[in-house]
Amino acid sequence: MSETIITVENLGKKYSIRHQRNERYTALRDVITDKAKSFFRRNGNGIDTTREDIWALKNVSFRVERGEVVGIIGRNGAGKSTLLKILSRITEPTEGRVRIKGRVASLLEVGTGFHPELTGRENIFLNGAVLGMTRAEIQSKFDDIVDFAEIEKFLDTPVKRYSSGMYVRLAFAVAAHLEPEILVIDEVLAVGDAQFQKKCLGKMESVSRREGRTVLFVSHNMAAVEALCSSAMVLASGVMIARGDTLSMIQTYLDQVGRLHAPSLIDRVDREGTGALRFIRTELADGRGQSVASFRCGTDSALVLHCCNNSGQELRNVRVSIGVNTELDQRVLLLDTALLGQDLSAIPHGEGQIRIVIPKLCLLPGRYHFTIWASVSGVLADWIKNAGTFDIEGGDYFGTGQLPPHGQGLFVAPHVFLYEPKASAKKTEEPADVS
Repeated sequence: MSETIITVENLGKKYSIRHQRNERYTALRDVITDKAKSFFRRNGNGIDTTREDIWALKNVSFRVERGEVVGIIGRNGAGKSTLLKILSRITEPTEGRVRIKGRVASLLEVGTGFHPELTGRENIFLNGAVLGMTRAEIQSKFDDIVDFAEIEKFLDTPVKRYSSGMYVRLAFAVAAHLEPEILVIDEVLAVGDAQFQKKCLGKMESVSRREGRTVLFVSHNMAAVEALCSSAMVLASGVMIARGDTLSMIQTYLDQVGRLHAPSLIDRVDREGTGALRFIRTELADGRGQSVASFRCGTDSALVLHCCNNSGQELRNVRVSIGVNTELDQRVLLLDTALLGQDLSAIPHGEGQIRIVIPKLCLLPGRYHFTIWASVSGVLADWIKNAGTFDIEGGDYFGTGQLPPHGQGLFVAPHVFLYEPKASAKKTEEPADVS
């Protein structure tokens, strides 16, 4: 019989955010007028502020059975990390309740649960004690933890001197080997190298399927979610919109990303940078500059980034980068002015557009999403993850009407087959005629 190990009922978490008005690039007369109008709206410090309540989670309910591996997926800001922090007892919910049977080990952020002044050895025993294990129990697992983390050389070094990768190695090894009933893992595994990520996924599969422990796994890597998780849930704006088998939930998430894609980027708040240069919207175009709804494999294509210079002056040394990923979040293409040695020398004040031309597009049919990034003289100006999506339809790349079948690669490339006959052996010299 299955046993419910996690029960979440009508869970909600509210944060109160205070906004302070930003008056950069405002004329003096406007400042004086606004000050007069807002005189009675001031707080005790004389700063014009407003307060806003934001629900990171709202009315979330679900159950998890012992031994399940549940993927939690959604866009940035959907509430995934907040949910895990509540389940890990790091923060308290505003409303609703959570019932958990067993010990919980969390791997949420690099360094969570570690004391920076203690050595790796001391932190292993500290974490085990927090989980309620005896020293003898921790000692029995100690060698396995050190072997898995591959940090034996630095075991007696304070962890504050560890790199982020070393931190993650040790943190995951401790969380996975100290036998908690529930293992909670956020996107933190993305910090490790590819080999260690593969090793971690193998360990999580072993922990769940062979040892019967429960895993909650948050990731934007849909391939990892599909391979590891027995079920999944999709969060959007703090609300759980679907729960079911992994493949259907991944498709729900991908469809959601496609629906949420809009040409306008003005209202995106999940962005980073100074704002000196801001991306406004994106547009797809063909080789003639005409707007299109999708690209075609083998044709000249262009991604147009409409942007605005908000600095009030000309921007110099502007680097622009676009990372293109598959629906399973696998990076397949990077377009970057730095790779070409062609950073944009000058962008005047006001609106304009940056056109990235890709001759004879080589990506195979499918849906892709992209992240856009820009810096000015080395300072990050704007960075929007999952800024948009585009579809690629079939095209006649080779001029033969043929493309590789589905599943046979991600892109095509010019190639030639040449047959070269084996070089014949040198003829043996005939002996001289001495007759």
